[in-house]
Amino acid sequence: METLVLLCVLAGSLGLTAVARRFELSAPLLITVVALAVAAVPGVPRVDLEPELILTAVLPPLLYSTSVDSSVAHFKANLRPIISLGVVLVVLTAFATAFVVRLLLPGMPWASALVLGAVVSPPDAVTAVAIGRKLGLPRQVMSILTGESLVNDAAALTLYKVALAAVAGTAATLPHGLAVFAVAAVLGIAVGLAIGVVVTVVRARLDDPLVESAFGIFVPFAAYLAAEHLHPFGPGFSGSGVLAVVTAGLCIGHRSLYASAATRMQDRTVWSAIDVVLEGFVFALMGLQLPVVLEGADAAGEDNLLLAVTAGVVLLAVMFLRIPAVFLFTALPLAARLSGRDRRRPPWQSVAVVSWTGMRGVVTLAAAAGVPEGTPGREEIQLCAFAVAVGTVLVQGLTLPPLIRFLGVRDPGEAARDRAEEEAAREVARHAVQDRLRELVEAKLTAPGVGPEQAERLRRKVEWMMDNRDRFAKAAASLSTEEEGADVRARMGAFRREVLATQRAVVLRENREGRLDDEVLRKVLEQLDVDELASAART
Repeated sequence: METLVLLCVLAGSLGLTAVARRFELSAPLLITVVALAVAAVPGVPRVDLEPELILTAVLPPLLYSTSVDSSVAHFKANLRPIISLGVVLVVLTAFATAFVVRLLLPGMPWASALVLGAVVSPPDAVTAVAIGRKLGLPRQVMSILTGESLVNDAAALTLYKVALAAVAGTAATLPHGLAVFAVAAVLGIAVGLAIGVVVTVVRARLDDPLVESAFGIFVPFAAYLAAEHLHPFGPGFSGSGVLAVVTAGLCIGHRSLYASAATRMQDRTVWSAIDVVLEGFVFALMGLQLPVVLEGADAAGEDNLLLAVTAGVVLLAVMFLRIPAVFLFTALPLAARLSGRDRRRPPWQSVAVVSWTGMRGVVTLAAAAGVPEGTPGREEIQLCAFAVAVGTVLVQGLTLPPLIRFLGVRDPGEAARDRAEEEAAREVARHAVQDRLRELVEAKLTAPGVGPEQAERLRRKVEWMMDNRDRFAKAAASLSTEEEGADVRARMGAFRREVLATQRAVVLRENREGRLDDEVLRKVLEQLDVDELASAART
């Protein structure tokens, strides 16, 4: 892909993301639709999707960002459904798709049909998670969807390697395939843990938020490449780069809870910006593949109507196979404990939503584009992959929000439990602060040159500051008990931002009129910025 074209795609996707966020639209849907329209315009430069670019430069940071922000406790609590959806369902989808393709295109070898199945089997939860977070899906559902997205790419790409090896005639036995799976999982997790531990130790000794964040940017690439280039048992065996990235991200994300506040804020800012750029970029690439796929279909040597029917049937099979599979996993005695520590079976409405979150992403197209030249059925694989990726994003992405609203999928007690835990944590912290203040006052009283009155004034000032902060936090939390329709919290946040904007305008005017030094102005603006970020986080 030429540099100028790449920059244009990046700029266009970022602009569309800004429009989508401004008007509260789904950015992936908007970008995909516009990219399809642009790709259909005659004379538009062809954009070839480069598999190496996606799998080594785009996928690792997206996976790392999601895993760093994930909860290890929630991942462990929902491990059974995550494995069921992220591994078992991926394998079932791959083989079922291969069977359907063989019925429609009997001339395609079984190994090539399995390559297609592996290509279209992993859902991409970017759209589903974004929609679910916006509409307030229960935390357990969000944890399952996020966890599935972290492991399904590893299962699909490993199966994809096995199927390609079968096409090449270098491996076609079940034991060999299971061995490849096992080696990929064990090595990937081991590499991820090693890198996660090393990076955590190094970052703890840096004590520099900016350098720590810059250092963390290299982690997903290092983990992915190290695992993928590790071949202890021969060229056909390697670690899973996806699992290495996910493991390293979970490890570093868990330890970041004990890092400094400045480091966490810096990391959130950096990775949020990276996510915005890369997510828009991958959906733009998806839509822009239309001319490439159509050219390949013309060269496939099959009847166009048969190819269209095959692509449509594969799309329907991929979407609707997930529905009974998810309900079956929930109903089976072993999978009835999907909620981990909570042994109750989830409501059927939540299961229905999970069953409809099978949108595919750019990994599907990247894997299809990476099928070697000369592979039987390569053009058919790419056409079906495009139909599944774009079709699921448009069909399921458009219908998922109304489905969530219609079923009313939300946990009514989740907000109350969160408030209770937050209040309990604040109360424990308040008592700890009071005890620590008494110790500090006693230390000040015994220090030379500090009188009892001065120490007592210090204690009262700190207690006043902490009490005010505690009262404000309680007031902000209590706003969530008001009617959601009134949107009191949003209005309170807007009010707070207006106050900060007024303060900012006043100090800028003082600076322009020469009554406030530039360096002092920067310090005041920095504090106002921190207050505004804190206000945004609360609302």
